[in-house]
Amino acid sequence: MYLRHLQVTDFRSWPQADLALEPGPTVLVGQNGRGKTNLLEAIGYVATLGSHRVATDAPLIRHGCERALVRVAVVNDDRELTVELEITAGRANRARVNRGQVSRPRDVLGILRTVLFSPEDLALVRGDPGERRRFLDELLVLRAPRYAGVRADYEKVLKQRNALLKTAGKRRTGREDPYALSTLEVWDDHLSVAGAELLAARLNLVADLGPHAAAAYLGVAPDSRPAKIAYRSSLGAALPPTYGVPDGERAQPDVLKDVLLKALGEARKAELERGISLVGPHRDELELILGEAPAKGYASHGESWSFALALRLGSYELLRGEAGEPVLLLDDVFAELDRKRRARLAEVAASAEQVLVTAAVDEDVPSELAGGRFVVADGEITRG
Repeated sequence: MYLRHLQVTDFRSWPQADLALEPGPTVLVGQNGRGKTNLLEAIGYVATLGSHRVATDAPLIRHGCERALVRVAVVNDDRELTVELEITAGRANRARVNRGQVSRPRDVLGILRTVLFSPEDLALVRGDPGERRRFLDELLVLRAPRYAGVRADYEKVLKQRNALLKTAGKRRTGREDPYALSTLEVWDDHLSVAGAELLAARLNLVADLGPHAAAAYLGVAPDSRPAKIAYRSSLGAALPPTYGVPDGERAQPDVLKDVLLKALGEARKAELERGISLVGPHRDELELILGEAPAKGYASHGESWSFALALRLGSYELLRGEAGEPVLLLDDVFAELDRKRRARLAEVAASAEQVLVTAAVDEDVPSELAGGRFVVADGEITRG
């Protein structure tokens, strides 16, 4: 898979940008603040329908404009597809494939797959659990686009159930409200169905990603403690112990539905008192472990960078082994890495079908990635 063409209109700082691309390495060079990252962000948005820098779409639209357009041409197995996304402030976004309207933007997921490594990835190690849950869910969607719908369904049910818990809690005056409780039982069932499917997918993903991440960490930090990842569920000991581990049993949604439904019943009193759902995938954590200690709070700066890099390289190896190579996006990361980590990343990147690299100066880019070169300056892109 590779990106043949990128065009953006009123996206971030760009009134207009047009970039013809080829397989192999391409380097975008320019001083900071000139819009290099914005171009990679636009590419990543097509792949995930989200930004690695902001949580909402509004900042993606150039100041003073009503909408932004991102258009890409993707070649996969000699077949080319054109994807266009229209990002509109305050309204639903729209998407087209080969100029034909699709019913939902998420219908374009899977046409372009990317793995992006950026300075923001340090938050995967040092940030809160939500960062790591988001990492898992985005990788799930890259692996199988249908999980975008599963995640959306779960979030919708969770929102409705939390609203009911708050209402039921306010109604309580020493005795339970039969109507509120019967309605809550319906939402318990909905949450257990959607939650079990999302949880099973995450557990299986962690089991499959774990060996790749551990091997990647060993490659970039051979003198450090061994690294591993593990999934910690709010279900606790009720979760089957063979789920979520390499070579373990594949997690089954029907089994997890029953476990989750039982846990919801046991947590009901506490949930009514607090007015919030206390059990489910939204409360779970991806644990990053170095030796016997959690990476967060115990890893050095270099170890944290290595773990973040290992998660992305592990993701890349997992995806390329299942359905062809994704496009590798490296956003101004070589300047942050020491010699060993830079060499390992360059080794992997040089073997990719397509890799796009941004850098402030040419000296930050390893010689292995010499290829197409563009200079980004003063709102223009010129071939170097």
